[in-house]
Amino acid sequence: MGWIRQYGMYFAWVVSLVATGGSLYFSEIAMFEPCKLCWFQRIFMYPLTVLLGIASYRDDRGIISYTLPLSVIGGSISLYHYLLQKVPAMKSFTPCTRGVPCTGEYINWFGFVTIPFLALTAFVLITWFLMAARKGATDEAVETVTERDA
Repeated sequence: MGWIRQYGMYFAWVVSLVATGGSLYFSEIAMFEPCKLCWFQRIFMYPLTVLLGIASYRDDRGIISYTLPLSVIGGSISLYHYLLQKVPAMKSFTPCTRGVPCTGEYINWFGFVTIPFLALTAFVLITWFLMAARKGATDEAVETVTERDA
């Protein structure tokens, strides 16, 4: 588990990179037009790719405080979007009144894997890796203070 704490920020960056690549594949190559909620999820995912990439390169764990809220908010939007697609009672709450409907499913692998599900999975993984990396940073700080005091 120590290696997850040590490399958690790097893993979070890799997940954001894959999610951003997948998002661009679906819209630019597969030609799936994103709905309004998909755009909001992108707004929270795309900066993570840049911020976590730079922070991973610099080993700057201070960025975790700023990127965790992006991940949690993006994940919340993904969860709401997924519920709109899969829970019939939620369909009356749809914010997409013009253009592509938020309840539409371009993909439905295994009967439950949709694009918002993929985004939710990415946001959950990013959040988990960042929390593990933050815990690792706290542990390292305590060890450094203990060694210095000894």
